[in-house]
Amino acid sequence: MSDTKKKILAQIESLIQELEKHNYQYYVLDDPLVSDAEYDTIFRKLQKLEHEHPEFRLPHSPTQRVGGKALDQFKKIKHGVPMLSLANALTEEEFLAFDERIHKFVDSPKDEDLQYFAELKFDGLSISLIYENGTLVKAATRGDGEVGEDVTQNVKTIRSIPLKLHSQNPPKKIEIRGEIVFFIKDFEALNRAQLNQGDKVFANPRNAAAGSLRQLDSKITATRPLKGFFYGLGEAEGYTLPKTIAEFEDELRTWGLPVATWKKICKGPKQVLHFYKEIEGVRDDLPFEIDGVVVKLNSFAAQQAAGFISRSPRGMIAFKYPPKKSVTLIEDIQIQVGRTGALTPVALVTPVNVGGVMVKRATLHNQDEIDRKDIRIGDHVVIQRAGDVIPEIVEVLKEKRRGDERKFKIPDHCPICGSKVTKPEGEAVTRCVARNCVAKLKEHIKHFVQKDAINVDGLGDKIVEQLVDAGLVKKLSDLFQLEFDEVLALEGFAEKSAHKLLNAIETATSPELYRLIFGLGIRHVGESTAKLLAQKFKSLSKLSEASEEQLLEVGGIGEEMAKSILEYFADSIHQKELAELLKTLTPIEPKSSTATPVFKDKIFVLTGTLPTLSRGDAGKLIEDRGGKVSSSVSKKTDFVLAGEEAGSKLDKAQELGVKVISEEEFQKMLK
Repeated sequence: MSDTKKKILAQIESLIQELEKHNYQYYVLDDPLVSDAEYDTIFRKLQKLEHEHPEFRLPHSPTQRVGGKALDQFKKIKHGVPMLSLANALTEEEFLAFDERIHKFVDSPKDEDLQYFAELKFDGLSISLIYENGTLVKAATRGDGEVGEDVTQNVKTIRSIPLKLHSQNPPKKIEIRGEIVFFIKDFEALNRAQLNQGDKVFANPRNAAAGSLRQLDSKITATRPLKGFFYGLGEAEGYTLPKTIAEFEDELRTWGLPVATWKKICKGPKQVLHFYKEIEGVRDDLPFEIDGVVVKLNSFAAQQAAGFISRSPRGMIAFKYPPKKSVTLIEDIQIQVGRTGALTPVALVTPVNVGGVMVKRATLHNQDEIDRKDIRIGDHVVIQRAGDVIPEIVEVLKEKRRGDERKFKIPDHCPICGSKVTKPEGEAVTRCVARNCVAKLKEHIKHFVQKDAINVDGLGDKIVEQLVDAGLVKKLSDLFQLEFDEVLALEGFAEKSAHKLLNAIETATSPELYRLIFGLGIRHVGESTAKLLAQKFKSLSKLSEASEEQLLEVGGIGEEMAKSILEYFADSIHQKELAELLKTLTPIEPKSSTATPVFKDKIFVLTGTLPTLSRGDAGKLIEDRGGKVSSSVSKKTDFVLAGEEAGSKLDKAQELGVKVISEEEFQKMLK
C-alpha cells in the first residue's frame, strides 16, 4: 500500500473514532461535545472519503448506520448459549422464598446474607450482539430462546450501540445481551406521526420497539429512535470473566455500551426489598417502561453453583410489580362466539391506559362471573391486565352507580347465526351448537392454523375472516384448495403477498401428528393430550378407529374426554373432512421415545403455582424423560405435582390416594 493510501486510511479511521466518540457522548451520556452542524461536517467529510475510496469503507463506520437493502425475510440464528427466561416473583413472600432456596444451592447458612445485584427489568425486546475482535458482526432477537432472527442490519442503525468496542484489546469473540426499548416520549411522538400519516399506531412502547426492530427495510428502522441497555453475557472466547456482574457491567460501559444507571449491589434480601420499593416509587417518572426489577447473585461463581432449572437460571429472578389498574366505564357488553360455540361476554369500555396499553375490551368469562360480581352496563369498574397481558375487571365501584345501569343476560340465541343456544347442566358456558355458524368456523380455522397447531405462517385472524367472508373457505380442507387468483382478489393482497400466503399454506402440509390432532379442535383435547394420543396411536387413521377401552388406556384420558374423541371421529361430516385433509396433509409420525426410565410411562398431573418452574417447563421435563402429562386426576395418575393454591385436583388426588409431590421432591426425582 502506498504512503498516500496509508494516509487516507488513517484519516478515515481517525474520523470514525471521532464520530463514534461524539455518538457515545450524545446518545449514551446525553452530553454532546459538538453542535449538530459540526457533527454533520465531520460526517460528510467521512462520506466523501469513503465515496472516493470505497476499498477503505469499514464495516464499523458510522456511515453504515443509515440502513441497507430491504430483506425478503429474516434469517434464523441459533444461539450458541440459549437465551433463558427468568422465573418470576410476584410478591414479597415469593422473593423471600427465592432467597431461602438459593442458600441451599450455594451452600450458604440461612442467617448469612448473600450479595445480590439488582437492576431494572426493562419492558422491551431482548437482543444479542456478537462482536468479533471488537467489531459488531451479528445481532439477533431472542426468538424462542434457542433460535432467533438475524436483525444485524437494523441494530446497526441504533446510534447508541457501538459498531466497534472501545477497547485496544477486545475479546476474540463475545456475545453481549440486553434490551432494546422505546422511550415513552419517543413512543408518543411516533404514534402521533403514524396517526397523521394514516398508519397503524402501536399499543405500547414494547410493541413499538419490536415492530421497529423487525422491519424488513432497515431504512425504516433507522428513522426510529430506538435505545439499548446491556447487562448479560452469552458465549465468549478469549475473554477473562470478572468475578461479579457489577464488574462485568462496568466493563461494558468502558467498551461504549449503554448500561442502566438504576442498579444496586445489595447485601441480603432486606436491601433488595428496599431497592424494589425505591424503584416502584419512581417507576412512573422513568423515561421508559419497566415491569419489575431483576435480582441476580452478584458472583458469577455463585450463579454457576446455583445451576439451572429447565429454561431458567436458579441464581436470578424477575421480581415483578403488581399489574397496574385503572378505572373506566362499561359502555356495552357484547357476545363473542368461539370455535367450540362458547358464548363469551366481552365488556366494551371507555378506552383507558392500563400499564402502558390502551384497553377497550375486557373479558367477562361467563354469566356466572357477571352475576357473581354484579357487573352492569354503565358501571364504573376497576380494570387490570392479568399478568400484565389480558384485561379483566377486578371490581365494580357500586358507590358510583346513578340508577340507570342495566343488568346483562347472555341471549338464548346465537348473535351470529341466530340458532338456539344451550347451557348443559353443571357447566358455566353457554354454547351455540349450529354447524353452519360462521363465527365458529372462523375461530375453528384460526385455531387450526395457529403456531401450536399446523402453523401457517402469516395467516392471521384478519385474513381468515376475509377468506370465510368471501366464501373461499367453508371447511378446513378448503385452505389447501385456494387458487392464486382467488387470494389476489382479496382486499390488501398483491401478487407477492398472495404467493407468500399460498407458499406458507404449502409449507404447513407436513405437520407433526400431535399438532394436527390438536389443530382439529376436538373438545377437551389440548396440546399435551394430543401428544399422548399421537405417541399411542402413531397415525390419525388408527386414532379415528380407537375404541373407548383403548382411549382409556392412555394415561390422563378419562371417560368424558374419551367420549368427546369418540363422538368427533364418529361424526360423518368430520370423517369426510378428515379424508379430504389427508389427501393434502402428510402428518409426521412421532419418533420412538429414547427417554431414560426416570419417568417412563408415569402419568403426572400439574396443579397450582410452582415456586420456580412454570407448568409448561415442568411438563417438558416430564415428557423429555418418557413421562406423560394429564389434565385430570384419575386412578391411573402416578403423581400430582402440586404448588400453591392447588385446588380441586389436589383434593381429588388425596381422595384417590394418588401420591402428591412438591417441586423440591420433583427436582430430586430428576436427579
